[in-house]
Amino acid sequence: MTDEPLVLGIETSCDETGVGIVRGTTLLADALASSVDLHARFGGVVPEVASRAHLEAMVPTMQRALDEAGVTLADVDAIAVTSGPGLAGALLVGVAAAKGYAVAAEKPVYGVNHLAAHVAVDTLEHGPLPEPAIALLVSGGHSSLLLVDDLAGGVTPLGSTIDDAAGEAFDKVARLLGMPFPGGPPIDRAARDGQATIAFPRGLTAAKDQAAHRFDFSFSGLKTAVARWVEARERAGEPVPVNDVAASFQDAVCDVLTAKAIDACRQHGVDTLVIGGGVAANSRLRALAEERAAKVGITVRVPRPKLCTDNGAMVAALGSHLVAAGVRPSRLDLPADSAMPLTLVSV
Repeated sequence: MTDEPLVLGIETSCDETGVGIVRGTTLLADALASSVDLHARFGGVVPEVASRAHLEAMVPTMQRALDEAGVTLADVDAIAVTSGPGLAGALLVGVAAAKGYAVAAEKPVYGVNHLAAHVAVDTLEHGPLPEPAIALLVSGGHSSLLLVDDLAGGVTPLGSTIDDAAGEAFDKVARLLGMPFPGGPPIDRAARDGQATIAFPRGLTAAKDQAAHRFDFSFSGLKTAVARWVEARERAGEPVPVNDVAASFQDAVCDVLTAKAIDACRQHGVDTLVIGGGVAANSRLRALAEERAAKVGITVRVPRPKLCTDNGAMVAALGSHLVAAGVRPSRLDLPADSAMPLTLVSV
């Protein structure tokens, strides 16, 4: 027998219904139901469609996770749920479900921060997280640099996007190039057959940006620059080298992300960089981060691609960490907070 907590995690912040179960830092189940195909024809996530999909998927996804782990709800020590940030309606489905299961099974419930969960999931693959560490979180809704002194107690935001998130830029450029939604995977695949020969801009990297925006990101100008470049080719009647555009755009994004992440590590004397979020599955981002970090003695930790995108396992991982640290459970009136601040790990 083990005294490590058995924790169930529920994730519904966007378009993935996830239920994960962990014991300590050991992953026992990671059940997922995605509504991404329902949103593809709209070129982005439709909140009401996502909320309805969560309602339909919650019970069967919960049962699959319990079956996969070989446990019952009665065996669980605690239930963790994403309380925010995210889409309000989607979050409400998960929070309401967690409350219902917690009351029915007489279990404590922990409302947790979605972004902190993206950091915690790394422990399922690489073990306890060295503290302090720098975390680079990149997804369709977020691009953030965090200083993680104590994951159970809170994180310190160092910088974030001032306009488009990295994943959002991938989606918009993919649409421009005639690729499907979500845009990250098709751009990554196309870039492998292209050359990064087009000099697209690197936002907030000029000397004048260092004082106010040293660790912030901006991808809106890059997205516009790609659109203007493609439009100019089409007006001239010239073919658009899709693979080269994809490679050049991807390289611009990954260049900025990794350069600022390594700079943050050096600035704060930290030798561990954790990368999480859906964009962390990008092959160029992973390779460039490893290459730059190795030159300055920094260790890069990136979960396997399946754990980078939204899932219940990451919520369970953070819940397990909070239980082990002796953090008090949330009240049963815990809210779904679409604008939950990064400084709040749990509510």
